[in-house]
Amino acid sequence: MDELDQFHDDSTGTIFRDVILLALIGFVAMVIMLLPHISPKKKETEDHKAPGNVIVEMHWPTEMPYDVDLWVKAPNEVPVGFWNQGAAVFNLLRDDLGALGDATDENYEVSYSRGIPPGEYVVNVHMYGNIKAGQPVPVKIVVSVKRPLEETRQLLQTTVQLVRHNQEVTAFRFRLNSKAELVPGSVSTLRRPLITEAR
Repeated sequence: MDELDQFHDDSTGTIFRDVILLALIGFVAMVIMLLPHISPKKKETEDHKAPGNVIVEMHWPTEMPYDVDLWVKAPNEVPVGFWNQGAAVFNLLRDDLGALGDATDENYEVSYSRGIPPGEYVVNVHMYGNIKAGQPVPVKIVVSVKRPLEETRQLLQTTVQLVRHNQEVTAFRFRLNSKAELVPGSVSTLRRPLITEAR
């Protein structure tokens, strides 16, 4: 009888140890799987690590299915537009062809920068497609800046009128300082063609 009790005590102890060991292994596995999700976010300290620092947006009426192109140039950089959609600073996110191939009715193009290098920026609008005589296309351009950990703030806004095929208009020329602030007196519309520079 004593041997039977001893066997019963040993099997109960073994089962208890197995359950505890399995619970511990399960807990460790859950902690390991959760670690990547609970690591603290790294604080951004450098401007060039945050995409979308200088944002240039262009809109034209939905009822005008024309192919209008946005061209932007950062300081000491090649222009970015429909045939050169990326450079070290700016990227054109979408070449909107008007009504052709659109999932939405909105006519919209946007370029984002990585970082905010100080110097002169140029924003041009180009009428790529043909246009009906006597029907100007109003194009709205908005320039905004977003520093890391700050809200986006609008710097400039204007509307230009495109009236003919291949017309290229300089919407803005402006300078930003090292703090991403607009340099007083630096905004102009002095023409600077960007398409020929991009070739």
